[in-house]
Order: sequence, then structure tokens, then C-alpha cells
Amino acid sequence: MAELAGILRKEIHRYSPGERLPSSRELVERHRVSPVTVSRALAQLAAEGAVVTRPGAGAYRAEPRGGAVPAPGDTSWQEVALSAQTGAGPVPRSVDASGVLATLAAPPPGVVEFNGGYLHPSLQPERALATALARAGRRPGAWNRPPTDGLPELRAWFAREIAGAGGESGPTGADVLITAGGQSALTTALRALAPPGAPVLVESPTYPGMLAVARAAGQRPFPVPVDADGLRPELFAAALRATGARVLVCQPLFQNPTGAVLARERRREVVRVAREAGAFVIEDDFARSLAHEDAGPLPPPLAADDPDGVVVHLRSLTKITSPSLRVGALAARGPVMERLRAIHVVDQFFVPRPLQEAALELVGSPAWPRHLRAVAAALRPRRDHLAAGLRRWVPALSPVAVPRGGFHLWVRAPEGTDEAVLVGAALRAGVAVTPGRPYFCAEPPAVHLRLGFAATAGTAEITEGVRRLRTACAQALPRGTGEGEPVSA
Repeated sequence: MAELAGILRKEIHRYSPGERLPSSRELVERHRVSPVTVSRALAQLAAEGAVVTRPGAGAYRAEPRGGAVPAPGDTSWQEVALSAQTGAGPVPRSVDASGVLATLAAPPPGVVEFNGGYLHPSLQPERALATALARAGRRPGAWNRPPTDGLPELRAWFAREIAGAGGESGPTGADVLITAGGQSALTTALRALAPPGAPVLVESPTYPGMLAVARAAGQRPFPVPVDADGLRPELFAAALRATGARVLVCQPLFQNPTGAVLARERRREVVRVAREAGAFVIEDDFARSLAHEDAGPLPPPLAADDPDGVVVHLRSLTKITSPSLRVGALAARGPVMERLRAIHVVDQFFVPRPLQEAALELVGSPAWPRHLRAVAAALRPRRDHLAAGLRRWVPALSPVAVPRGGFHLWVRAPEGTDEAVLVGAALRAGVAVTPGRPYFCAEPPAVHLRLGFAATAGTAEITEGVRRLRTACAQALPRGTGEGEPVSA
């Protein structure tokens, strides 16, 4: 492999930047090597930045680095990115909803819900929602057909929320589409930006629902590791070169499941790397409204400072309100908006107008800021109680980190743990937990669990859940992993 890579490295100057190299079959015949050797040699050159591989289209000489920098606000690069997206031929579509169903499934009566992905009913703004729905029903034309892009007032509200303090380069109402929640927005974005067979870069670990959407569309997810400071830009750049992907899906704020927040110095770097590669970043900002009381000022969305249209931004009202208020938004600028709009209309026509009107009534009411403050105040003690309980009573499952936003803790199990056995033992003990395996698109580095606290009634129920989890661990964890103190009532 090294010998062939050296030969190709010397020959590459014969080709112009962007010019296609000989096919793998030609290289096999010319150099009398195996297809595997050719593949590895090209992968080596791609990692060095000398070539770019495009699935189904071959390898090309990479553009020289350090070229002319386009003026801010130039979205013309999207025309090349969108037109060059050819798939790698038929790919078997795999629809695996197990990770999503683990969150959506209601546990049996009496089971403590550490696997929940929504607010407990006591934390949902039921009275404000009922008032908003009643007022929406009295609005003139409430049952008429809405604009396919969404109600202008709701689009403008989402645009203001996304732009925040990001200055003049944030989106406007014209850059926003109203969708039927965040999952719908994610499905539209992935279908618009990556054809069947195309590689898609994802954080590792990441939300199973995103992996399910990509695989159902025939796309191929490739992992980019996340650490305590979020996505690693240098590994993102390497993955772009190695796979030829033109789409990254990331959650820069309170990432699911790790809770990581993308570090300040990495934010611009991620967008810069994507822009130089002609790639899109799908920013899933699901946790913007889920900050805890001690979170402090939040970093603005990546889309708030994106004049070049690199970022396609997703936002939803569902997590902070109710599973049934499925109203979200997609924000983008440039030619890509037409692609998004077309997919959106074909898939769902439009979001029902009464839901949009109700959302407008809700976010425009005095009850809205009160609800946000109430949830922030309620989530913090639940989070702290679960984290402290695990450390004291189930130290073998101590959290990887304690985020200041979101609904859950990400915990690592001891080496040698059988994940399925542990999850099953927990359910038999009366506590439902989420297995970590579905959060990885490749082989996981260790056994993890995601433990939620937002779907619980309060700290007393969390204490009972930890007690039951301790019982399960005593049965399912490898011997010698250690036990904590007995759980007090």
C-alpha cells in the first residue's frame, strides 16, 4: 500500500485541481495490485489532503489550500455542493426505530421513567397550552389553509430567536420554514442535503433518531468523536477528507447524549472547516430552551453568525412544552432553501394552521417566560439529585459529566458489563433506562446508559429509581465493581 501511495503521490501533479484520477479498476490493472491496496492508498492520500474521494464518482485531485477567500455572504458555493451530490448507487435502506421507540414507549405502571425524553406532565404548561389553543381557535381563518412555508408571524419569531445577539448575519423570517417538530425538520434537512448512498458525518455518540432517519433514507452515517468540549474539529476535517461527505449533523448545545457544549474556540473552526470543504452543517439546536437555572449565558447558535449559508438550523417547541405540540423550524439561506422547501412541501404540504396559531399565542403570552423560568428551576434539583444519588449509591455508574442543560445524564458502565442484561435487570427492578448502544453508528468504545430526570415527578421518585437501579446493578454488573452506601428513604 505504501509503495502505491508513493507512486500516486508523485503522479498527482499531472492532474489539475478538481480533475478526476484514473478509476480504481484502471489503477488495479496498471499497477497489478489488489482493489484493497488501491482503496487503502487512496484513503492515505485523502487523509493527507492530496485527493478527495466522492462515493460513486471516484477520486479527484484536491484543490490547493490557501486560495482566495470569498467575501462574506457568498452562498454561490452551495450551487456546486448541491449539484455534485451523487449517490454511490443503490444502498439497502435500514429502518431501525429501536432507539426512538426506547424513548417514546411508555413503561409499565409503577416503573420509574429514567428513559423519558419529554417533560413530566407536572412540568408541561398545560394551562397555558389550553388557553393558547382556545384563543387560536377564535382567530379569524384559524382553520384555513396556511402558507406552505408557515405563518409569517411564527417564521419571524423563530428568526428572532435564532438570531438572538448574533448581529446582522442571522436569519430573517424569509429564511425560515415551519415544520412539524424537530424530527420532521431533521428528516427534511437530511433528505435535501444528502442523496441515497451518500456519506453523512454524525457526532459519536449521537441521537438514535438521527441515525434512523439517515439509514431510512439510504444514507451512510460516519462517526466524528465528541469529547467534553463537543465535536472535535480536527477529526471533522479528517472525516471530510476520508469520506467525501458534504453534510455534518451536530448538536453544539447540551449534546444528546453527552450533554457537551461546543467550546468557544471550536465553534468558528467547525464552520470554517465545513465552508472550505463545501459542506453543510445541520445544527440541531434542540436544547436551547432546556438550560438549567445555573447554566449562565448560553453561546449563540452557529446560524446566528453564518453569512455564507453553511449552517442549516433546526429548532423545536416540543421538548420545552409537550410531545403533542409538534411545531418546529428550519432556517437556511442561499440556493439550499429551495431544495429544503421542495422536500418539505412534498413530505407534509404544511403544518396544520391551528397548531401554528396556538404556538404563536403561547410564545407571545406572559405565561411563556414564566414557563421557561419554572422549567429551568425544576430541572436543576432533579439533575443534582440523580447525579449525587448515583455517586453515593451506585458509584459504578457515575456520570461522565453533569451538564447544565438538557434532560439526562450519560453514564459509563464498568468494563465487562452486558448492556442488555443490565437494562433488562433494571426494568425487572422497576426502573426503565435507555441503553447506550443505539447512540453509536460504529462499535461503541464502552457500555453506556442514558438516564433521564425530566420525566420524573421529582426528587423522591428519583431516589426510588436510584434504589431500584442499585438492585439491578447488584444482579447484572460484573463482580468486584463496587457498591455504594445503602439507599436511605
